Amino acid sequence: MTREEADVSHPRREIEKLIEKGDLKALLYKAGELHGHLCPYLAYGVMAGYIAMRELNVRSTGMEEIVAIVETNNCFCDGVQIVTGCTFGNNALIFRDVGKTAVTVAKRDGTAIRIVLDPDFEKTRPEEYPEAYRLWNKIVVRREKATKEEHEKLMKLFAEIAIKELNQPFDKVFRISRMKIKVPEYAVHLNRIFIYQTVSDTVRFITVSLGQATGAELPSPTQEAQLNL
Repeated sequence: MTREEADVSHPRREIEKLIEKGDLKALLYKAGELHGHLCPYLAYGVMAGYIAMRELNVRSTGMEEIVAIVETNNCFCDGVQIVTGCTFGNNALIFRDVGKTAVTVAKRDGTAIRIVLDPDFEKTRPEEYPEAYRLWNKIVVRREKATKEEHEKLMKLFAEIAIKELNQPFDKVFRISRMKIKVPEYAVHLNRIFIYQTVSDTVRFITVSLGQATGAELPSPTQEAQLNL
């Protein structure tokens, strides 16, 4: 098998090698390719994903061998997705809106690990990095007008902090629990294609896929035709 054939059949090979080597910095850069920038919570997601993959001793081919249940929709999730290979698109990432920076990664037999960003650690970060958090609150939280230089400085500081945080002891950053859970069933794929007519007479074709056991029923084609897209 050629290198190209190997890469096609196993596209996560490079990420798995980085996990085996424990190269968190390189994994962070990989996550940055998806996320668009480096930041502390992206680093925490990378760290959590790394802990889960090592502790569970698993690999992911995107076929739901493992699932990741995230409890927030912040930057943390992109780090988890890159390292675990669990994404919304492959039906292995489940979002539970609990508001916690936490993830539970589980194998099909229910063996799982839950990793939560320790609140006691989290609340010390603004004191540790006051300038970065001052800019964060101004630019992102309060959405105040900021100069180009302030934006660039925030991105630079966050990248530096993200790399530095990778060196924190895991037991200082996270609360880690090993457990058994009931893993959601494999996703059910319904290859039904509906045609929507929009107000601008543009026709949109949408394939509907029903994911993890939501309990929701798909609307009928008649109902869908009434939607105003």
